[in-house]
Parts: sequence; C-alpha cells; structure tokens
Amino acid sequence: MSDSALARVQHVSRTYSNHVAVYALRDVSLDLERGAFAAVVGPSGSGKSTLLNLVGALDRPDEGSIVIDGIDLTATPADQLADFRLRRIGFVFQAFNLLPVLSVLENLEFVPALQGVAPAQRRDRARQLLRDVGLDDIRNKRPNELSGGQQQRVAVLRAILPEPAIILADEPTANLDSSNAFHLLDMMEQLNSEKSITFLFSTHDPQVMERAHRLIRLHDGAIVADENTQRASLT
Repeated sequence: MSDSALARVQHVSRTYSNHVAVYALRDVSLDLERGAFAAVVGPSGSGKSTLLNLVGALDRPDEGSIVIDGIDLTATPADQLADFRLRRIGFVFQAFNLLPVLSVLENLEFVPALQGVAPAQRRDRARQLLRDVGLDDIRNKRPNELSGGQQQRVAVLRAILPEPAIILADEPTANLDSSNAFHLLDMMEQLNSEKSITFLFSTHDPQVMERAHRLIRLHDGAIVADENTQRASLT
C-alpha cells in the first residue's frame, strides 16, 4: 500500500447462497487514497452496498483481503471489529438514523461519548463543527424539528465528529430533493477540502456523480471502469 493510500481492497469476492452461489462482488481490487471524494456507481444489484459494507467491516468477504488505515479487516477477530467500526469508520445512511430524543448537539456527541471522550471536549468539538458549516443555530433542536436536508447534514456531521479514518455514505441523497441534495454535497465537499476528510459514496444520483472526484463503476459485481474526473486531486 502506498503512503497516501487509506484503503486497499485486493481480489475481494462475496457470494450469497440462493440454492446456487450468486456473486455480489467478483474479484474486486482498488486502492483509495487519503482525502478521496469517491463514488461507487452502478445499477441496482451491481454490488455497491456490498462493497461499502465490506469496507466498513459490517461483513466479511469470501475471498481476498481488505486493509483500512493499516488494519487488515479480514485478519481481525470478529469481537474486535465492533471497536474498529466505532473508532475508525463513520457511517451515513439514507434514513438519517438520528436519535429522536436527543438534540442536534447531543446526537453529535453520542459516538464520542461511547469512545470515552470527555464531555467538555466532545461538546466543544461538536459546537465548533456546527459553526464551521453554519449550523450552530440548530444545535438545540430535536430531529423532528428539522427538515430532511438538515437531518442528513447533521447525520454527516455525527459521522465526522469522532474523527474516523473514512466516511462511508450509502445513497446519502436518496431521500432528499435536488435542492437539499445540493446543499448536503456543498457541505461534504467543504469538509473534504478544508479538513481532508475521506468520503466513499454509493449512489445512483447524477448530482453526486458530478461532484465526485473519482467514479468507481460496478456492473454485476465487478469493476468495469475507475475514472478520475477533471476535478480530481488523486493520481
């Protein structure tokens, strides 16, 4: 793995049994650089979510290896993977998954609290992150008081605050209209540019594809193209 590579997926395959073995991924290999703003794209059933689940240590491949930030996930005991996810992976889901009884600020503090970060430190970090993206005015609101776009932006900030190695976003704009998707992508690009946060998306959304610095195209579980766009900073 090169010094700048954050993740290496090597010859990974994943099958599911439905009377016969069906390949969700077939011999997939890729490197992801630190600071990437990359999207995995392809039709439904192409293996996008499976790839993110493997990179996020939510599942294991049947063949091949996955190394994230120097940790070989395929050689890590299952009882250690939960701690790895807690400390090194940030997840963003379609359904936001904010805790309804907590304020925005408390939602942001939730994972750092599980990590053992001191209350004053995690609150200061949460307030600063909200200020950085212009959302400090909603810090005391509950999720049901927010628009869908605001909820998804808070979900992204919640994933970022624990300072993971990588943010995995599975169809993050799927439940948003085009205007809210635009503002969400603006915020994520800002965080990527200013804080060098690494993002890996799965998406069908043309807006996400237009913004991504790299497009990894899957079809029937295999990579059929891997393109750096003109805006890419990766080599």
